[in-house]
Amino acid sequence: MSVVLVTGGSGTLGRAVVRGLVREGHRVRLTSRSPRPAEPDPGVDWHTVDYATGQGLDAAFAGVDSIVHTATVVNGKRDAALTRTVVEAAVRAGAPHLVYISIVGVDRIPFSYYRGKLAAEAVVRESGLPWTILRTTQFHDLVLRVLSGLAVLPIMPVPSGIRVQSVEVTEVAERLVALATGTPAGNVPDLGGPETHLVSDLARLYLRARGKRRRLLPVRFPGKVFTTYRNGEHLAPEHAHGTVTFAEFLAEETGKSQ
Repeated sequence: MSVVLVTGGSGTLGRAVVRGLVREGHRVRLTSRSPRPAEPDPGVDWHTVDYATGQGLDAAFAGVDSIVHTATVVNGKRDAALTRTVVEAAVRAGAPHLVYISIVGVDRIPFSYYRGKLAAEAVVRESGLPWTILRTTQFHDLVLRVLSGLAVLPIMPVPSGIRVQSVEVTEVAERLVALATGTPAGNVPDLGGPETHLVSDLARLYLRARGKRRRLLPVRFPGKVFTTYRNGEHLAPEHAHGTVTFAEFLAEETGKSQ
């Protein structure tokens, strides 16, 4: 089996990718900003690194066959710089297959984080490495965090006219595992969730599942970013290949918290 490294392997997506690789019997390494836990998952080689300086990356990347790059930061410019540091270390390691996870709409939505992801894509394409890039829609986890934050108020504001096509993170991880253990494929088809809903409809699902009562206040946010969201530039209806709906995800999460 191949040796696969996951950057950001302690994050939400990274953990799911690591678990998927371990299940398939691959030798797995991960890099993380976090210190190695006292009892790491069996079969996983943990490397604590500094993505800003590249410290620790050369040792972690030595001898790997492929890298799934899930490490990210909210600041767009820093995210592109982080990816460049990862790419440079991968080149020094002998040019393994680099798989990069991006977001549907990064080339159409003028949001600073998205611009950083688009710049990071360019770094990957121009790296000279064998590469694969997958864009996905937002994760169910992110939608849940946003709704949870909005629901702390007695009146719950929700962006009006915006639809969401969220996808289950484990399904994204499965796709990344398949890509990382396959041949470099360049830009691959997007991966979107199975359904598209207005944010207000998802808010009602959330409130019902949590047993909360809130009045919803539709808010039409101004600006180019929200205009592109209302235009659906972040959606991939022709690539609705996910199978787990937000309602199913929410029921699972609600069961865990009880």
